[in-house]
Amino acid sequence: MNQPFNKHSIISEIVTEFPKASDLFKTYRIDFCCGGNRPLIEAVTERNLSIDEVLTNLSTLYEQTNLLNEAAIDWKKASSSELIDHIVSKHHRFLREELPLLSPYVTKVRRVHGENNPHLVRIHKLFFELKAELENHIHKEENEDFKLILEYEQQPTDENYQKLTAIVAELESEHQNAGDILKELRDITNDFTPPSNACGTYRLVYHRLCALEADMFQHIHLENNVLFKRAIKLA
Repeated sequence: MNQPFNKHSIISEIVTEFPKASDLFKTYRIDFCCGGNRPLIEAVTERNLSIDEVLTNLSTLYEQTNLLNEAAIDWKKASSSELIDHIVSKHHRFLREELPLLSPYVTKVRRVHGENNPHLVRIHKLFFELKAELENHIHKEENEDFKLILEYEQQPTDENYQKLTAIVAELESEHQNAGDILKELRDITNDFTPPSNACGTYRLVYHRLCALEADMFQHIHLENNVLFKRAIKLA
């Protein structure tokens, strides 16, 4: 089997070229967004995994996937404006809809089951911390940060360069913090696996937290590893 990637391939570049690789990396708990700017072998070694197994499974998935259907748009070739529109319409919209809808369920599970399951209190705290941060984050991106990125492409002045580098550093730091919260949520929930006796709402919360994580990983990947990297490269 020809392997399209090797142990020295950069994780974020693998996902950019082959988006479905994110599904495989998720099963191995390999960070491809905030921690994606490093060779695959580093993450595999850190997780005590077999590089041969990971590469074989990655190659198999690559061969089995119809790339034209999986990724109708090559984000490396799309304009920054198109990429930003996609991030806002898909990922920001998802957060604006999902975070308020999930909130009452997280609160209900803590209220009903928190006394006998103390970790649910921690989940409640982490979720609402994440919710507040993300709501502020996407509002600022749409109203300030994305506009500056597009402005710099048109007017690459020294002043805009200083603003751009500061904004990218700030946004990547915020992404890292969100990623850390998601990692802790996954650890606390045993990979979002509810107890065997969990009620329907309990299971719903775990399922939707898992979906939130999946969308956030794609969201952060597109910003950190495609949009921001392109902006800094132009700079």
